Amino acid sequence: MKFNWGYKILLVYGLFVAGIMFLVYKSNQQKFDLVQKDYYADELKYQNVINASQKAKDLGGELKTIKKGGHLIVELPAGFHQATAKGTAHLYYAADEKKDITKEFVTTAGEFDMELLTMMSGAYTLKLNVEMNGEQYYYEQKIFF
Repeated sequence: MKFNWGYKILLVYGLFVAGIMFLVYKSNQQKFDLVQKDYYADELKYQNVINASQKAKDLGGELKTIKKGGHLIVELPAGFHQATAKGTAHLYYAADEKKDITKEFVTTAGEFDMELLTMMSGAYTLKLNVEMNGEQYYYEQKIFF
């Protein structure tokens, strides 16, 4: 059987449609996580994060992180060593929400530790909300495991 130009055009269009249908199927199989479930409400409250970040800068000092075994030791700046500080530490992994770790802490020594997952690798962001003497402070630091 001889293919004329009409059959060839039909074959090209058929392959094109099959390719588009394959791409639609694959795109529906992709998993994606939002950074936050209720991002609009959090965006309205973001001025509080900006203010807490500025207070942290005004307090001075740097946030130090040390990975030791299966733990991440977080040392707060010297201004937090005088009083009781409490807060929330969130290790955020952008690629997979299941690898995020959140821990609440209370410290008087300006230091606390977080237990890590066994197979952690990649780029994480430590988001630290700290409250001391009624004031809110916010730190954010990139960490690579």
